[in-house]
Amino acid sequence: MNKIFIPISISIIFIFNGCGGGHDDVVVIVPPSPPPVAGTSLFLIDQDGMSLGGVPYICDSMPAWSATRPNGEFTFFEPDNCTFDFTGLAGNYSNDYYHDDIIYIVDDLDRGKGDIPYDCEYFGASSTYLDGSFDYDVDDACTFYL
Repeated sequence: MNKIFIPISISIIFIFNGCGGGHDDVVVIVPPSPPPVAGTSLFLIDQDGMSLGGVPYICDSMPAWSATRPNGEFTFFEPDNCTFDFTGLAGNYSNDYYHDDIIYIVDDLDRGKGDIPYDCEYFGASSTYLDGSFDYDVDDACTFYL
């Protein structure tokens, strides 16, 4: 039996010449491809549990600014730093539930993501509270160290 080895890109094809059979059998061995690199998704919601879609943000792994999806979702690759532009929001620095815009960072089960370090242009530096909320000032831009 004669064996001929022909490499094709990443795959290897073995061609076997059968003895007396008059036909060729081809076996293709393809190595497993690495799993796709998936980003982590979190969500921005307000004090009423409503999604904050359309908030501009950019992460280290992104080539340009994007906006949170209508359900408040944003995606990043760990360990990204992501900056959010909260222009148009009142902030929550005055601790007034009726006038402040309280924002929470939550996972897909609405569990708050606490202890995320961040700093804001006007407010300063801190970490998110256990419920995922954080302090920021009116029209602030904040960078989260995810």
